[in-house]
Amino acid sequence: MMNVGATAPDFVAPAVADGTGVELELYRLVSDHRAVVLAFAPANFVPTCTATFAAIRDVGWHDRPGVAVVALTGDSLFSGFAYADRFDLPFPLVADFHGDVADSYGLLAESWEGHAEIPRRATVILDDEWTVRFAEATRDALDRPAPAPVENATATLRELGVDVDRPRVNYDGPW
Repeated sequence: MMNVGATAPDFVAPAVADGTGVELELYRLVSDHRAVVLAFAPANFVPTCTATFAAIRDVGWHDRPGVAVVALTGDSLFSGFAYADRFDLPFPLVADFHGDVADSYGLLAESWEGHAEIPRRATVILDDEWTVRFAEATRDALDRPAPAPVENATATLRELGVDVDRPRVNYDGPW
């Protein structure tokens, strides 16, 4: 996993955004925001990961000035369309199908539930200077840490001058 203080790698990747397929360009988000939240998950429809994405959605980070939110999973773009629609995800969902983005961030799982080369479950925050300001991952995507990495990330966003509420991850939701 990338260390806090490291320079974050750039990426361009296929994503689902507003119900359409797009090429997400990280450099545009970094240049236009004080903070970028990258929420990694190994796959779509994993209950604990969905709980994290729903918590971000419900607290409205994607609507706050100065912050951009991007979810990244190891599933295909086709699965991403169904997933984003099913859970009404209002932020881009990157299809990191071969784990290239996760690998560049040191978040590639060797294996998980019979799958290889997919992202670990993690939250990473970048500032507008490409510096990793927060990075936390779970050991296993099915872990239920309390507080969740995304909950711990709130303090970093506030330090960067982004006015956000702390999400509450409900692992027992309708996932």
